Amino acid sequence: MTEKHKDLDQTLRQAKLRPTRQRKALAELLFSKGDRHVSAETLFDEAREAGVTVSLATIYNTLHQFTENGLLRAISVDSSKTYFDTNTGNHHHFYIEDRNEVMDMPDGFVKVENLPSPPEGMEVCSVDVVVRIREQKRR
Repeated sequence: MTEKHKDLDQTLRQAKLRPTRQRKALAELLFSKGDRHVSAETLFDEAREAGVTVSLATIYNTLHQFTENGLLRAISVDSSKTYFDTNTGNHHHFYIEDRNEVMDMPDGFVKVENLPSPPEGMEVCSVDVVVRIREQKRR
């Protein structure tokens, strides 16, 4: 087993996920290219190009498992479109509508203040800001 595969096994085990062949293959595709934002459909296309045999349903399940276990962060841009971010730290995003693309905002760009107190027994775990942008129409 190569060092890279040992690292993936360890990463998945630390996230309390069994390192199956498909999870390892998808983790390799997700995390080998640095911080990025992917949709399930994009990852499905990348998997096919890499010769990884996997269904779109398995892609969705794996992305949600990775998110639930802290390996990814989900970014919902509307009720039908979710992107998955390999950078799980606190940061905000631009959504480029005409390109269906998500990109990170520069640090310190948005300051969130005066949040209401959560109901008793609850705590704020994160605040997600998505600013929708598009290319200006030429006149």
